[in-house]
Amino acid sequence: MSEEIKVAILEQKITDFERLVLKLDHTIMKMSEVNTNVSRMLAVHEERISQQEKTDEILFDKLDKLRDKIDDDNNKLLAKINFLERKVWSAIGAIAVITFLVNTKIINLKSLSSTQTSDTMEQVSPLVRELS
Repeated sequence: MSEEIKVAILEQKITDFERLVLKLDHTIMKMSEVNTNVSRMLAVHEERISQQEKTDEILFDKLDKLRDKIDDDNNKLLAKINFLERKVWSAIGAIAVITFLVNTKIINLKSLSSTQTSDTMEQVSPLVRELS
């Protein structure tokens, strides 16, 4: 082979190699852009995750406070219900005692009045006989 053919072949190979190098450079630039975009997306995603964690923390804190407030309100309500229940039972007991005492007095008054009426009739009967 002649030297000219060898040079032509080498020139062709160099031209092909140059195209290959240009494609590699272009690919490296594209990969660099993709890497930059992925880094930005990761940064944005990490920021969103961080904000979501803060939001979750705030929500859980509010839920804890709300649960504590509900527990306090529930305890206060139970205390009021217990107080009212004691008052109702005391009133029922007082009414029962008063009813018992009133019934006992009425029974005593009836027995007294029936006894007095029969005694009075016995006293009046002889007087009526004498007058007749």
